[in-house]
Amino acid sequence: MSINKALLALAMGFALAACSNQNSAQDAAADAADAAAEAQAQADAAAAPFADAAQESADTAAVAADVAANAASDATAAATNDAADAAADVAETAADVAEDAADNAEQAADEQH
Repeated sequence: MSINKALLALAMGFALAACSNQNSAQDAAADAADAAAEAQAQADAAAAPFADAAQESADTAAVAADVAANAASDATAAATNDAADAAADVAETAADVAEDAADNAEQAADEQH
């Protein structure tokens, strides 16, 4: 294999990895947005005195969704694979936080029953 072919293969590998990170971050951001919407729906359905706790969880989910969206944008704009990996990890963690917050909102809404 010539040096040019080896460099081309390496470049294609980096491009594929970057694309994968971007997709992962974008998927995580979408998951976080879905979780935030679910949390808000649960908060809207919660009755007093659990409505405040449910709304706090929904607010947390919304913030996490914003963080995930920003991280997905950072992954897309990342100059290196390491930066894209880090941004994708942040997006995935934020999505997990949003999903946990949605679960907490649901629990608060269910407390009224």
